[in-house]
Amino acid sequence: MAKSTRQYVFEGMELLPAALIPFVEKRLETSLKGHWQVQVLEKLPNLRPNSNGAVGWDQAALFNAMDRFWSEAFKAVLGRAERSLVNELGDVRNKLSHNETFTYDDAERALDSMRRLMEAISAGETAEQLGKMRDTILRTKFTELQRNEERRKTQRLEISVETVAGLLPWREVVEPHQDVATGEFQQAEFAADLAKVHSGSAPPEYRDPRQFFSRTYLTEGLSALLVGAAKRLSGSGGDPVVELQTNFGGGKTHSMLALYHMAGPTPVQDLSGLDQLLEKLGLSVPKGINRAVLVGTSRGPQDVLHAEGDRKIRTTWGELAWQLGGADAFAMVAENDASGIAPGSNLLETLFKKYAPCLILIDEWVAYLRQIYKVEGLPSGSFDANLSFVQSLTEAVKASPGTLLVASLPASQIEVGGEGGQEALARLKQTFSRVESSWRPASQEESYEIVRRRLFKEIPGDKFHHRDNTLKQFAKLYRENANDFPQGCADEDYRRKLEKAYPIHPELFDQLYTSWGSLENSSARAGCCA
Repeated sequence: MAKSTRQYVFEGMELLPAALIPFVEKRLETSLKGHWQVQVLEKLPNLRPNSNGAVGWDQAALFNAMDRFWSEAFKAVLGRAERSLVNELGDVRNKLSHNETFTYDDAERALDSMRRLMEAISAGETAEQLGKMRDTILRTKFTELQRNEERRKTQRLEISVETVAGLLPWREVVEPHQDVATGEFQQAEFAADLAKVHSGSAPPEYRDPRQFFSRTYLTEGLSALLVGAAKRLSGSGGDPVVELQTNFGGGKTHSMLALYHMAGPTPVQDLSGLDQLLEKLGLSVPKGINRAVLVGTSRGPQDVLHAEGDRKIRTTWGELAWQLGGADAFAMVAENDASGIAPGSNLLETLFKKYAPCLILIDEWVAYLRQIYKVEGLPSGSFDANLSFVQSLTEAVKASPGTLLVASLPASQIEVGGEGGQEALARLKQTFSRVESSWRPASQEESYEIVRRRLFKEIPGDKFHHRDNTLKQFAKLYRENANDFPQGCADEDYRRKLEKAYPIHPELFDQLYTSWGSLENSSARAGCCA
């Protein structure tokens, strides 16, 4: 029997305590003086200790504790957005306890808020489970909407409706990719996940190098990044350290995925667009590149990874070494990993030269560092130790031919979150400013091609004249009614923009890029023309 939306929300809530309890207790223990349990019980009179004297947490108590002790214990590592999530989930918990109903939209939002909160505290596995539950809700909703639409179509069959002679609907000219046509695209929503690609659990359009490049438009900025990486990894120039910084959705992770696949086992000759780019410049990519991927939201600072045998990996430098060279490489930094003390640049330089060529990709670094701000005793090492590692890492990469470090830093305050995030970002920027090279995201017109390639397949050769016919009709409409449309719509340049964006109207892109795109935490959906 299919689950109800309320059941999905209930099951999502049941996943939260296992991840929230250690996070909440560690923050309270670190931030409150004296016996934190006593202070919590005093402020939350409805909370009672369990049989062994420990605090008896449930979801409501966890949310209440985070809200009541926000300034003292949680403000340093989480931002306003996360506090809003905590309060929202408290309301969701109350709706559940009063047996209220949840619409598809209610359930999807609740599960997404749970997922976002879990990502903020680096509970990656729980966040992934919640994401899958949310995806199921979205697919169910889409299926029901599709059924309703089919019923309406059946009811309209008796009514004759004809389009303008000679104009073919866009759906008969260009075909959406399979995930878009079936509604599974909602699972991805342009949210490329580097950690999932590295682990092999991402959707095929991101995981498979051939599919990824077939749908990727090589912008001027991305092309320069890939060319520089090819030079660096082959020992023929290129910048050693690259910092990617744009607002949320600016293409940082997508650019990292392009680098990841370029340095992978799939021959460059099989990667659409990249093959021509490198061939034109006479460049190649060496074989056997060792790749390391560190994503701050996929692993928490309290997590200890268990590798082969009885090896335990506690720190980012331990995980970096393990990914580059397995047990032998990890042995070089094992003592530093066990003590939580960052290795020096000389040791890292020796490591990189032994395992070159090396590609190191670090995403969501601030999200990881803010979790250890003013917290002692974590397996990951202290905040200062991790910042010392950043400095040693950049210096070692700079001195190691064939080694490239690419790291993403948030430009949006929404992504930074709290005092800890602000301090981490400031310290990272200070370190990177000495060695990093600049990177430019996509331009406005390049965004047309990026979105079009992601949503739609290439137009078949025998359908181009239908597309051109539609574009001519638009151009004719704008020319004959110039006073009814913005200035410039009748120009040849606008005709070119229509062609680049088809079947989406370029005006929508322009609004997204200039107006909505400048707003933090904005979202938009694309619509089709013709």
